[in-house]
Amino acid sequence: MPSQFVMKSHPPVLPVFGLVSSLLLAMAPAFADGTASVQPSDDQSRIARIVTRQLSVQHYNRPVLNDELSGEIWKRYLGEMDNQRIYLLASDVQSFEPWRLKLDDQLKAGQLLPAFTMFNRYQQRLRERLEFAVSELDSNSKALFDFTGKDSVENDRKTAPWVRNKAELDQLWRLRLKAAALALKLSGKSNDEALTTLKRRYKSQLTMLGQTKAEDAFQTFMNAFTETYDPHTQYMSPRNSENFNINMSLQLEGIGAVLQTDDEYTKVMRIMPASPADKSHQLKPGDRIVAVAEGDKDFVDILGWRIDEVVELIRGTKGTTVRLQVIPTGGDGVTKEISLVRNTIELEDQAASKKVLEYKRNGVVRRIGVIKLPTFYADFKGMQSGDPEYRSTTRDVHRLINELKQERIQGIILDLRNNGGGSLPEVNDLIGEFITTGPTVQVRDTRGRIETLGDGNPEVAYSGPLVVVVNRLSASAAEIFAGAIQDYGRGLVVGSTTFGKGTVQSLRDLGHGQLKITEAKFYRISGASTQNKGVEPDIHFPELFDPKEIGESALERAMAWDTIKAARYQQLNQWGSKIKSLEAASRARQARNPDIRYLTEQQKLLADLKDQKTTSLNEKVRRSEKQSQDDKRLAIENRRRQAKGQTALKDWDDVEDLFEKQNPDHDPNYERPEEQSLLQEAGEILLDTLSAPQAAKHPAAALPTRRNVVER
Repeated sequence: MPSQFVMKSHPPVLPVFGLVSSLLLAMAPAFADGTASVQPSDDQSRIARIVTRQLSVQHYNRPVLNDELSGEIWKRYLGEMDNQRIYLLASDVQSFEPWRLKLDDQLKAGQLLPAFTMFNRYQQRLRERLEFAVSELDSNSKALFDFTGKDSVENDRKTAPWVRNKAELDQLWRLRLKAAALALKLSGKSNDEALTTLKRRYKSQLTMLGQTKAEDAFQTFMNAFTETYDPHTQYMSPRNSENFNINMSLQLEGIGAVLQTDDEYTKVMRIMPASPADKSHQLKPGDRIVAVAEGDKDFVDILGWRIDEVVELIRGTKGTTVRLQVIPTGGDGVTKEISLVRNTIELEDQAASKKVLEYKRNGVVRRIGVIKLPTFYADFKGMQSGDPEYRSTTRDVHRLINELKQERIQGIILDLRNNGGGSLPEVNDLIGEFITTGPTVQVRDTRGRIETLGDGNPEVAYSGPLVVVVNRLSASAAEIFAGAIQDYGRGLVVGSTTFGKGTVQSLRDLGHGQLKITEAKFYRISGASTQNKGVEPDIHFPELFDPKEIGESALERAMAWDTIKAARYQQLNQWGSKIKSLEAASRARQARNPDIRYLTEQQKLLADLKDQKTTSLNEKVRRSEKQSQDDKRLAIENRRRQAKGQTALKDWDDVEDLFEKQNPDHDPNYERPEEQSLLQEAGEILLDTLSAPQAAKHPAAALPTRRNVVER
């Protein structure tokens, strides 16, 4: 049976691992430099065996835990510890080589000492690097703050060779320290302020290093193991289980951002609808948080912190203020400050809402209804208690449709942009509001059994023209809805390729933490999976989210896209060959629309920035590059303003201040002009369909009927 919820993607939390006999535990109490050595417990050994058995039986893929998979675990474990290859030496990695093909047997036996030995060596090297950084800042600051040379630093060392010796590693770290100092200076700090910040940063990391526990090693190793199966299968320590459960219940008083460790940074993976972060429009997926401050207190540098420690720092009481220093995604490494007021996320804030857009074509005013749906929700407590007024997605959308009918709309746009998913029963019921009867989604479990969910109620709330708008952050349940509407030909799907989250997870209690395990997979009624590839829109809009960073396909070892047998359903073929002409008309309008042209130009600029392999450590070069980027951004904005008959801005700082002036009250329903333009274009597409020959007929004429049966 499928889970009641389409579970959302939650990024890997920082790892933990451990286990071995008491005889082996006594073998390595500490390293010569004083670094504490963590050792596995009998309880962790037991959990490792349980997780190994459960994955072999319950995971959807059920791959054989053999030497080949052992090699992948070994490789991933190294990446979890030292993804940028800036701590471990080539000789360390070589010393780990004998265990490359033995981790499978060790996991089955609950033998964790080799994994802990690797972790302890990493901890030793980490301490050495942090102490080196502090020493360099104390004794060599003059050279570190000399930004006149030709030095540069690699932006990404994931595939670089392991460093051969300590001297090479020292030089690599001098360049990293210089890069960090220059970034702080470019952000407006003086040399003395930057030096103080860096010293505090690395001393803080040293303090945290001294608090490392066996659970940290165990979680790191176990996730290196579980995530070789797929990125959503994870071991969660008791502390991270608590954080996960709070997040799922939406009772967290905080900013509403899902975070993930990305090397030494804390990266924003998703913004929760109607949260303080969402309403502010200041924080975006892909942004990296580098420092946190409570109210008007000093910033605490969080580079290198564990994700659970960062969460605790950002979380706080409703109504209090938290400030963040953030490196924007696609930026030049310079930080900006964001201020957010913590709040709880209420069901009411995430409820469906409506508005009406008006268009004038051939002298006739046309009215298009828009229903914005941030998530698929249901008040299960109210439902179970028999409350006749309980809230749910389907009930709310049904009511809004009736209200829009009273306003004499000619079509409906369902806006699923940024909708991360939610309740599976709700998406099933909502599809039923737009079709008569028929299948809606197929769910295949680990044994290959396929269950087809469907709508058995012939009543239809709305049978008129329909357009569904999606983007890269439309995931899970949102993809099920868009896929079904597209497969039936019931409406057009426009926007950008969706996230690609097509798997179902369940939680299993381990007595000490939890295992989140992928046990099923979603398939569209056409038989195509939504996994990895997502839903491809009929008509594309430009998208600023980089699919290389955001989406299922960006996750390592994401499960593959595949197909199963299609369910039996009647496709309307309402558009057929008209799709090409509709798309051509939309492309022509997009090319003329200043706000959409702005998005397209921004998209290209971000791509160019991310293609840079190295960063100069020469201050004049960096300031020149920054000025060049600011000039390009300003030119893009001014081309838009000129096309709209607005006064040109003189400086990039004027552009930065513009949004705050446009939305000073942080209205959660406010959309930037470029976001509004995409919704306007969706309405134009809908109006185009009204003039298509097929649309001259009653739009519900060919909808599926009761005689459609579901194949099982």
